[in-house]
Amino acid sequence: MSRSLRHGALAATAIAFSIAALSACGAGNNAQTLEVRPDNAATSAGAIKIQNANVITQPDHGAKGPAVVTATLFNSSSKPETLDAIALAGTSASVQLHAAKGSGPVIVPAEGRVVLGGKGNAAAVIENGSEAAQNGNVQNLVFKFSESGDIPLGATVVPATSYFAGFGPSALPTTKPSAPAGATPSGSASETPGTPSGPDASSDTTTPTDAASDSMQPNG
Repeated sequence: MSRSLRHGALAATAIAFSIAALSACGAGNNAQTLEVRPDNAATSAGAIKIQNANVITQPDHGAKGPAVVTATLFNSSSKPETLDAIALAGTSASVQLHAAKGSGPVIVPAEGRVVLGGKGNAAAVIENGSEAAQNGNVQNLVFKFSESGDIPLGATVVPATSYFAGFGPSALPTTKPSAPAGATPSGSASETPGTPSGPDASSDTTTPTDAASDSMQPNG
């Protein structure tokens, strides 16, 4: 066999091995392609798993107002856990947690899950969000649980647009609404109906009676 033919056979064999290896990666229940995950932060510790964590800021660039932390919290334990706090590492920002219903704590039920962010779900609001997080950065968060303890996680900071529009904070109003036409001025409501007002009313109270006028006339 000539040298060129041997080189061609070796190249064909290498290509065949490469195709076979790629096919093996994409086949079966344990295929490597099934391990591809979205570019959202996820981690786990003990019975708690955190997925799809993000910090979502105001939709308008430079707008002042709160931001929110979004995530899905899973609990594989037979006992419920409480999310006690979320801290933003390296900042003094505070995160206010709100249950989906009522004023109680955010509880991850046993063998269940809790979603942070979005309509009807629990909420984690960063009050001074514009100072605590910048779009495009990775913000280090620490989720503090009653049983599993502190779970750190790096979350991407994104504005509330596109896919995140329904999960982020809404833009704050910039102007106060104007009073409707024909509205009654605020001061008029305190006046008693039927009581005269204005210059005529004041002149009535200061005009002296006939007796008082006579007493002011000079004597004789």
